Amino acid sequence: MAHVEFVEQTLRDGQQSLWGLRMRAYQAGPALPAIDSTGFRVVDLTGAGIFQVLVRQYRDNPWEHLDYLIQNLPNSRKRSSIRTITAIGFGFTPDSILDLFVQTLVKHGIETFWMFDCLFDIPVMRRMASVVVDAGARVTPTIMYGLTDVHTDEFFAGCAREMASWEGVETIEIEDAPGVLTPERAATLLPALRAAAPDALLELHCHNTTGLAPLVYLEGLNHGIHILHTVAASMANGPSLPSTEKMLEDLRVLGHTHSLDESKLEPVSEHFRRAAEEAGGEAAGFSLGTPYEFSLLPYRHQLPGGMTGTLRNQLAQHGMTERLDDVLEETILVREDLGQPIMATPFSQFVGIQAVLNVVTGERYKLVPDEVIQYTLGHYGPLMRPVDGDVADRILSQPRAEHFRTWERPQPTLKAIRAQFGSRISDEELLLRYMVSEDEAKGVFSGGSLKTDPRTGARSIVAAVKELVDERRSLARVRVSTPRFELELRRNTN
Repeated sequence: MAHVEFVEQTLRDGQQSLWGLRMRAYQAGPALPAIDSTGFRVVDLTGAGIFQVLVRQYRDNPWEHLDYLIQNLPNSRKRSSIRTITAIGFGFTPDSILDLFVQTLVKHGIETFWMFDCLFDIPVMRRMASVVVDAGARVTPTIMYGLTDVHTDEFFAGCAREMASWEGVETIEIEDAPGVLTPERAATLLPALRAAAPDALLELHCHNTTGLAPLVYLEGLNHGIHILHTVAASMANGPSLPSTEKMLEDLRVLGHTHSLDESKLEPVSEHFRRAAEEAGGEAAGFSLGTPYEFSLLPYRHQLPGGMTGTLRNQLAQHGMTERLDDVLEETILVREDLGQPIMATPFSQFVGIQAVLNVVTGERYKLVPDEVIQYTLGHYGPLMRPVDGDVADRILSQPRAEHFRTWERPQPTLKAIRAQFGSRISDEELLLRYMVSEDEAKGVFSGGSLKTDPRTGARSIVAAVKELVDERRSLARVRVSTPRFELELRRNTN
């Protein structure tokens, strides 16, 4: 029997899959002490996507947000994601900024990074791994899984063998973002990875889109993979990951052991259940995780968790929400046209956006984003399979294509970038000003302090007043006043 460890994903991938990365500090805060004392191997906490959403939707300072989370997780190892050529968004980020981003995250308390590149540009991945190690952290390179004709067990095993040779590699993660890894494929893939990297610890990170992720986890245990990624029960399943609670139940049945304090799990799950309700629930985009019925469609389009909602929102902007099924079918075709890329950031977005444009315009590849042109020309990295010839001709006949034929990724030095934004600003401010628009940056730095008090929603305030009144039966009147507002409640004596 095995001793199993867990990577906690509620604060990062769970909320990414269900809430679109919109979890704010005050929504996470009350659950942090319980998470910190549960005994997780690692708590996955942040990444550039979270920075982007906090800035653009709320004008929250993401560095203050990160500091708040880290301060309330003193006993946990904290992890961040990192990509190899891009930070925020889908455009290219200079190496100097990516390196500073890693160094600054480490300065704030991030101890380990999971790193991914869906095109498996191994030299570029190795460079980023060395940046992480030089900054004083550990690195977990990731095998991003996809169901394709070209990504064989042998291909993935070769990547794992190379990754295991890098200095500072603590573990290698196998991630199934679209949730399409079956137990049958896992029975051949996972032992191939184990044989290729016999001395490396392996982690399994599978989304439960088709309901098979727990079975894949159990298959992983049969092949010596004893680190599983899970989330709190209320934030589990569907496009999210399996729940910690259910996996522990399965481990007990099979006789495996763990070191988690199970008494801390229900308070965390219940907190996020309340937080979703107070934020407006599913109607406001704060869904709770529910298991999906088994469907074969995800095996065709392979969209990762949350992408379906994104496509629905894009169609709503054009008044075409009823065309979602058409877009999903077009996604299948576009993915094939583009050489079957692994469907995770940013390539799942490239495929999805192109599918929407094809449906909305009524003509395939009439409009093509710059990123799809750059992808076709190999600027994002080496393609496992070239773009379909006819489709490539349409893409490269776009007016912008000529510009990108001889284009190279800009690599300004950090000194040049500082000269652009001012030499006296902090690294944190420099990074934000480079990665978001000027207006967005101004909104962050001119805003007030980070909201960490959970009593910010109307429902929370009413609940707090009700609790106060119930506890103090002799209380006859409650008055709340501010310079601009006054509220008075009197006990009904009837």
